[in-house]
Amino acid sequence: MNTEKDNDFSETHLPFTSISSGDGLAILPDLYVLPVQIANIIMIGNPDDSDHFVLVDAGMPHSHKMIIEACENRFGSDCKPKGIILTHGHFDHVGALAALCEHWGVPVFAHKDETPYLDGRKDYLPPDPTVNGGLVTEFSHFFPYHGINISRNLHPLPKDGSIPILGNWKWIHTPGHTPGHISLFREADKTLIAGDAFVTVKQESLYKVLVQETEFSGPPKYFTTDWKAAERSVKKLHSLHPRLAVCGHGLPVYEDELETGLAELAVSFKEIAVPKNGKYVH
Repeated sequence: MNTEKDNDFSETHLPFTSISSGDGLAILPDLYVLPVQIANIIMIGNPDDSDHFVLVDAGMPHSHKMIIEACENRFGSDCKPKGIILTHGHFDHVGALAALCEHWGVPVFAHKDETPYLDGRKDYLPPDPTVNGGLVTEFSHFFPYHGINISRNLHPLPKDGSIPILGNWKWIHTPGHTPGHISLFREADKTLIAGDAFVTVKQESLYKVLVQETEFSGPPKYFTTDWKAAERSVKKLHSLHPRLAVCGHGLPVYEDELETGLAELAVSFKEIAVPKNGKYVH
């Protein structure tokens, strides 16, 4: 069982950050993206209705103050989300989760296959710094991969694809990067929150992460352990034909650029996304 100390990633400090970190962007009236060092969190909700917003993912270690301040700037002082939805539990998506749970005391929702990594039962497989990539890949052997324990706040998502705190969205199981990875989709306007099922920056390249150069890529190579499932997940998301997508890493993408980039990734996934070597490739 993981200890409470594990929950705060207190010894995890990444020595690099993107140029967009901290610069939030309202891409729809009710959709706000906040880059936190190298990963995005998303706020869903209209600023005029501060009692009904939802947070998707929980950022990097040591980022809880930034996240709370950004929420209060958008929704008002002393605001509190209805809950937090996790696309998955890697450290760059749950880094501030324990502190946010302590501050807000809100429920956290995740896929049932992800809960063992969120209730202290299991650790993820370690990252693979041998996959072809760049400096982020080489640095990945320092990334924490232990699970956390937020079981007091944790709730499994319903099997029917609904989200109890987010009525007009559905969750979609998109495994590969992790066993219980999910994406979120709103059919009404074809808006997709993809998590790390695919990303819009070459996450293995330090330069591209720093400058946030848009490039359609599969899930981050160093943490992905099931490439066949990852390919099926990308094809599933492409079949939805989203018109707007926000990923866990990289800038939002829209309409024709999204359709073209995601179609190419789905068709040529093995060539674009899958590393030529690595301990999880086969």
